[in-house]
Amino acid sequence: MNTVNHLRVLLIGANGTLGRAVRTALRERGHEVVTASRTGADVHVDITDQDSVRAMYDAVGSVDAVACAAGSVPWRPLGELTAQDVRAGLEGKAVSQIELVRQGAPRLPAHASYTLITGILAREPLLTGSVASLVNGAVEAFVRAAAIELPGRQRINAVSPTVFTEAMDAYGDTFAGFDPVPVARAANAYVRSVEGHRTGEVFRVE
Repeated sequence: MNTVNHLRVLLIGANGTLGRAVRTALRERGHEVVTASRTGADVHVDITDQDSVRAMYDAVGSVDAVACAAGSVPWRPLGELTAQDVRAGLEGKAVSQIELVRQGAPRLPAHASYTLITGILAREPLLTGSVASLVNGAVEAFVRAAAIELPGRQRINAVSPTVFTEAMDAYGDTFAGFDPVPVARAANAYVRSVEGHRTGEVFRVE
């Protein structure tokens, strides 16, 4: 029998491959999941826009956990990268997720948690993936630092998966030689973060 307290979880990026799996896993555990995305969700949000993030929190109200499965980075060879590409990657996956925590910290209850998304390129670089490596590493460093500064008993972790089995048709050539994992394994890492007690952790899924 599931004896876990039912939590109200704000899930950002609920419409992607990972987001759908996280939503299913959390709901199967009995949690209330409020979805947020640019389209097709309970609440609209553009996480690269701080005003949109503020409006999302205003609309949703108090939650026990924030889980992010959203973020985008450009994939281009180093010699072709522009300064704008680098800024776009930082805004799309690092600054945007940091903003979720920055704005959430004073709003959420003392027991609340944040689960952010990074990826295997933080430790396993690939051709054309230098911005992804940069951004994933930045998010992981932020998680470790924020864990010692969040108010009350708030917690923060990151999930860092390898390529998903379900995405191999699209990304298999890029991740040649990598062992893919079912997206459900990454979703379970979100459950581990949301329901657990650890903080400042990067849960590797590989």
